[in-house]
Amino acid sequence: MAAISAEQWLNDLPNHVIFKKLRETLDSEVSSNEREVVKNLTFCLGGDLFVWDDAERVFYTTNLRQLNSEGRDSGKYQTLLCISPPRFAVCQLLLSPTQQHVALVGQRGVSVLELPQRWGKRSEFEGGRSDISCKTTPVAERFFTSSPSVSLRQAAWYPSETDEPHLVLLTSDNTIRFYGLKSPQTPARLLSVSQSEDDSSVRPPTRSYAASLGEIAVAFDFGPVSSAPRQLAAQSSKEQLFYPLYILYENGETYLTYTSQHNGLSLSKPVGPLPMYPAAEDNYGYDACAILCLPCVPSILVIATETGTLYHCVVLESEEEEETGAVEKWIRGTEAVPALYVFECVELELTLKVATGEDEEPQEFDFTCPIRLHRDALCQHRYHCTHEAGVHSVGLIWVNKLQKFLRSDEEDKDSLQELATEKRCIVEHILCTRPLVTSQSAPVRGFLIVSDLSLGATMICITSTYECILLPLLSSIRPPSPPLLCSHPGAGSASSPLRGLADDSFEQHIRNILARSSTNPLVLKAGDKDTSPPPPECLQLLSRATQVFREEYILKQDMAREEMQRRVKLLTGQKNKQLEEMALCREERKSLREAAERLADKYEDAKYRQETIMRRVKKVLGSLQSQLPILSNSEKDMKKELQTISDQLKHLDNCIKQVNMKMDYQKTQVDKDAPAARTTVSLNAQQKKVVQDVLKEQGQQIGDMMKQIKDIKNHFSF
Repeated sequence: MAAISAEQWLNDLPNHVIFKKLRETLDSEVSSNEREVVKNLTFCLGGDLFVWDDAERVFYTTNLRQLNSEGRDSGKYQTLLCISPPRFAVCQLLLSPTQQHVALVGQRGVSVLELPQRWGKRSEFEGGRSDISCKTTPVAERFFTSSPSVSLRQAAWYPSETDEPHLVLLTSDNTIRFYGLKSPQTPARLLSVSQSEDDSSVRPPTRSYAASLGEIAVAFDFGPVSSAPRQLAAQSSKEQLFYPLYILYENGETYLTYTSQHNGLSLSKPVGPLPMYPAAEDNYGYDACAILCLPCVPSILVIATETGTLYHCVVLESEEEEETGAVEKWIRGTEAVPALYVFECVELELTLKVATGEDEEPQEFDFTCPIRLHRDALCQHRYHCTHEAGVHSVGLIWVNKLQKFLRSDEEDKDSLQELATEKRCIVEHILCTRPLVTSQSAPVRGFLIVSDLSLGATMICITSTYECILLPLLSSIRPPSPPLLCSHPGAGSASSPLRGLADDSFEQHIRNILARSSTNPLVLKAGDKDTSPPPPECLQLLSRATQVFREEYILKQDMAREEMQRRVKLLTGQKNKQLEEMALCREERKSLREAAERLADKYEDAKYRQETIMRRVKKVLGSLQSQLPILSNSEKDMKKELQTISDQLKHLDNCIKQVNMKMDYQKTQVDKDAPAARTTVSLNAQQKKVVQDVLKEQGQQIGDMMKQIKDIKNHFSF
């Protein structure tokens, strides 16, 4: 029952009242022919799910844990009202690092909503009130109102959890602005990311020319916190912490700056572009749209392009010779910058590649769309991609081996090439909302990973029609649990020699065989209900799915079955051989046991004979000693001891005589005084008890002396 109740929310959430209400508002909206963009209008805080209703400008929230409780109203939810609702269309929700504020991000502005307090039995917002008014603060409202041609490209929270919350905004005028919540209309810091030497002379025609060359910043991301870099070590203190800020341009170049909130927000001069190795003629493509820094050591940058290409770059310190010859900098100087080593390149299947006939040539469609990258709250080596055509999940299974290689000695560097050729990332096509290029666009409206482990590792996707889809996460990408102490063999413990021949177990070998390079995603029907794909396209989709099932499932399962059969045959042969060896061991054990019994009988016989001989030897030695004319040392000692005992006996005899004389004297005295005592003396109970105790004690002493005399007489046979 506990397992069933723990999964009850998976069945109740898709039919929740919140999504029914959102679908009703969706039916009343006027459909437009504009190309829709992917949105993320949901987030999860602990066990609370938040969904933004852009039509009503409110938040709907419900607790996922309470959906598992029996006898609880599964349709209960709370509504968070904005005191100052945003006047723009919200495209993304960002939860602050302190988990107290939510940023409502759109292309024409940003607003920050402050989450209400919790109290009550179930720790609900304001004790469980249905409608709650929340403080909403517009950020940079004056700037966006006075600059109608400027749009917001990306927004993010400053990653510090202890300092004042700051919002970082990248706008289309190639400027990054830092806004604090205390003064939301005035930027605390402003960083121009234009690649021209004179920023003040940049005019709109010049910006258009830079945009045509791809010299506009399209995305940024913060790296993990670190100490002061080499170029800033002399100007900062040891306690000052820095967050690297990676800035991506549309032409694929990446720049780097360092930020810190020690004694106020500070920024370093941007340097770049960061060199990428191995070098490529096209600089690893154009149309870059997103960047993500995975929080691992070393840092891994994921660069995404609109064509569906992902580059996994390892951030390492570059050589000094390479820095001076290959790096071009904004600001003239000799600062050292890290380099990006492209470990692998991944091409996502945005729209499904349908199968064609034997005589037909495969059709190639240039479908492009912006891609958003999302971190995974449960696994550092995994991230997710949302785009107009669906959802992909990417797991970097080679990170652990890369870290092990970087920690190894110089002699183990030959294994890097083997690592690059054998280990690749795992790409899962989770959801497909646009199967074909000709299909109508239907991007997702919400995407999140449930971070509460009590609810299970689950992915929640909200489609364009507000349908809630719950999918489990692939468990093979998660890092393995640390081994128990009892699982480590000791220094003297023996292990099988077969285990040392292979690094991976047979289970891992089967997993490698069953690993799929492509999957059949969950295909959703996009567009209107009246419009459906023509029969030829439906046949192509069916043929594609059949081909994937045949190549990626059935064939690999057959290979795994053959491998398991070979393994079973090998283990059966080893088992038969071990059974034969066990039979031989039993026979040898039986013969050894019989030999041990014979040896035990011989030992008992030899021991008996030895004891007999020892007794005879003692008798012979005693007779020889008795015939000697002089006394031995032991006999002399015995003589002295006997003389001492004789003297003691005489002394004890005298003592006994004295005691007898005293006893006789006491008897005569008692007899003389007895009549007078009977007539004149009367003893009470206490006196009688004292006299009895004295007499009893003297009697015991006399008895002990008599016993000693008797023992002495018996010892010397007097």
